[in-house]
Amino acid sequence: PKQAADPYYMTARERVAARAEMRSAKSAKNVIIFIGDGMGISTITAGRIYAGQKQGLDGESYQLAMETFPNAALSKTYAHDGQVSDSASTAVAMMSGVKTNVATLGLTKDARPDNCAGSIGHEVETVFDIAENAGLATGIVSTARLTHATPAATYSHSASRNWENDEDLGAQAEAGCKDIASQMVDWQAGDGFEIAMGGGRSNFMTSDQADPELSDRSGRRGDGRDLTADWLAKSADHKVIFDQAGFDAIDFSGPSKVLGLFEPSHMQFELDRPGDEAGEPALKDLTLAAIERLSQNKDGYVLLIEGGRIDHAHHAGNAKRALEDTYAFDEAIRAAASTVDLSETLIVVTADHSHTMTIAGYPARGNPILGKAASGVGAYLRGADGKPYTTLNYANGPGGVCKGEDCQREDLSDVDTTADNFLQQSLVPSGSETHAGEDVAIFATGAGAERVGGVMEQNEIFFVMAQSLGLVE
Repeated sequence: PKQAADPYYMTARERVAARAEMRSAKSAKNVIIFIGDGMGISTITAGRIYAGQKQGLDGESYQLAMETFPNAALSKTYAHDGQVSDSASTAVAMMSGVKTNVATLGLTKDARPDNCAGSIGHEVETVFDIAENAGLATGIVSTARLTHATPAATYSHSASRNWENDEDLGAQAEAGCKDIASQMVDWQAGDGFEIAMGGGRSNFMTSDQADPELSDRSGRRGDGRDLTADWLAKSADHKVIFDQAGFDAIDFSGPSKVLGLFEPSHMQFELDRPGDEAGEPALKDLTLAAIERLSQNKDGYVLLIEGGRIDHAHHAGNAKRALEDTYAFDEAIRAAASTVDLSETLIVVTADHSHTMTIAGYPARGNPILGKAASGVGAYLRGADGKPYTTLNYANGPGGVCKGEDCQREDLSDVDTTADNFLQQSLVPSGSETHAGEDVAIFATGAGAERVGGVMEQNEIFFVMAQSLGLVE
């Protein structure tokens, strides 16, 4: 690929190749990468307890599906220019094998962020580009917008992750850069995506187009280009769907090339999905449909599944929604692992970065993970201020304990901390909770999973996938 001379690329290639040789790693026909956006290790631990308790089981000893995978490692998530990274630079690392600058997509570290002209000539090729050009099928599924950082890193080149539609570009368009949504529909690799399902339809529709579900919403494009029509115009097999009924009407065992856009912006949080006006498919169902469709290709496939809203709930300081989305994400992993042939399919599960959520205090075994820390029923543990505190908290975020000059922490004694909209308390008040910089987990099973182990640079994940498929050396 174009980035083969990049030092990050060369170092990661050698490390994964050496690990593969030492462990006699196998090759794969298919690869599925699951990315839990913002799913740090504290989220996995809390998510495990939450999932167990939700099912009436012992939470602490419960096993998530991802935790049963035989190969595990830690991933170092820093960016080229960031000690704590974002979802764009981390996704580029995993999709392209190079570390790059925060908030850029599909570009090496030599590109200038937010500068269109300064990005030209620094494009990378992704495992999706290489796979498509080699005749494999490809698909992306996300609960976030399809133009959001993680899925966009599979196909786009953009000096800013925020250039999701032409109105976001502004004057930069004059330098020849294209918005992310148009890059997805115009993607030149192979014959394009077989499956692209998630949120973000407003970036594909014009400003005078009414949203098909929400009467008070419309598209966001100012160039008059209806990208959903452009998708349909590609062939008789190209389909566009907007809701559960549209999803149910598709025969995923056939040749359809499906663009699913289930919300104007991100898809619903799992906690809120049952109340969606037009109905939204569950991530598990989207995953199984994508596998069914991509499996039609005799040469294999590459598939990205993103649990994108884990991250958004954490940013909001809302641990319950983050854990519910983690549970739904893990159920998608469980379904995939029990459906595919692991002798020819590699499954990798990881996160792009962590969040500042902590699991603290000395709560008793079995204490509700979303509850107040307690040594027994009603025996709340208390801080030096005499007030109880929750097991889960954030280092920063909207739940800041000091909102006024007098800095009195709210007394949670009579507060239902398990309520859907409860925001965990945080040390530092901020409008949005931030990412965290510690290593995240990688779990792998199936063909080629032996390439995962130890403490890995995040960009090594590209080689775990691409070397297993025989696409790069």
